[in-house]
Amino acid sequence: MLKLRIADWRLRIGACVVIAAGLVAAPRADDAIGTGTFSILGYDRQTGEIGAAVQSRVFSVGNGVLWADADAGVAATQAIVDVGYGPRALALLRQGIAPDAIIKAIWDSDPDPVPGQWTKQGRQFAVMNLKGEYAAFTGPKASTWAGNKGGKYCTAQGNILAGPAVVDNMVENFEKTTGHLSQRLVAALEGGQAGGGDTRGQQSAALVIVKKHCGVWLHNDTVLRLQVDDNPEPIKELKRLVELWNRRRPTSVSPECR
Repeated sequence: MLKLRIADWRLRIGACVVIAAGLVAAPRADDAIGTGTFSILGYDRQTGEIGAAVQSRVFSVGNGVLWADADAGVAATQAIVDVGYGPRALALLRQGIAPDAIIKAIWDSDPDPVPGQWTKQGRQFAVMNLKGEYAAFTGPKASTWAGNKGGKYCTAQGNILAGPAVVDNMVENFEKTTGHLSQRLVAALEGGQAGGGDTRGQQSAALVIVKKHCGVWLHNDTVLRLQVDDNPEPIKELKRLVELWNRRRPTSVSPECR
């Protein structure tokens, strides 16, 4: 039986998921093979908002890693990434399937179409439902440093990172930071970077938060979505945008979201 390396596969109520993983870009002659990524999925039990944030040494990392649906939950897929894991996770969440069962179902059913260059053994992903229940997985061939760690309101995993301090700091910062969910997500990214971050450097960051009918205007579930696609200090720029948004936070049309 194939033995998977799972640093922390746990299910919790009212949880945040931190993911730090390597998002591996297709090799080019003018670029180093592989990049590192760390991300966090977070749930605010007081507001019911759920969201995610990510930083990586790839261009526009938010387009492939973060997935969110106010009718389902959030997911992140990275490392030897299969972007299809994101929409599949949301579809299963909508069916009410538990996050740990979703992790197993998606990975087990992965046909591993490119085992040599893009093996499923290096996948890394996490899933969280609207109750804050989550599960996370790191494949045995995710590039070192790799692993995941759970905590109250958060769980972290990493690939091509400086070491476990990256995920330790992310968990700690998310748990101790006060304020809006967006500020707690950014604080987690700051903690990851302070712990050494992606050993290949920085380039892009993104953040998304959803709650049913709580976006600005009508029929909008997106509370906040931001992307910094190419910046030498993407977390710093993401924080600037988050603080600007919080100072001018728009009022939702929906009374329960005001």
